[in-house]
Amino acid sequence: MADNNEKKAPEKKNSFFSGVKKEWNRIIWPTRDDLVKQTSLVVIISILMGVIITVIDSAALQIVNWLMSI
Repeated sequence: MADNNEKKAPEKKNSFFSGVKKEWNRIIWPTRDDLVKQTSLVVIISILMGVIITVIDSAALQIVNWLMSI
């Protein structure tokens, strides 16, 4: 009975890796132009969000300071 389990283990490994290879071949990789556009968009949005968060934080700080001085 132990022999049966040992024989099935390599088959499972082979079937796993063959499945991975099949899935790998099905991947549609983005073109260089798409990659550059998407990366640029992420960088621009990240910078804009940083600016927006900074402005909101500064405004909140000014409001808190004004309220504390009353």
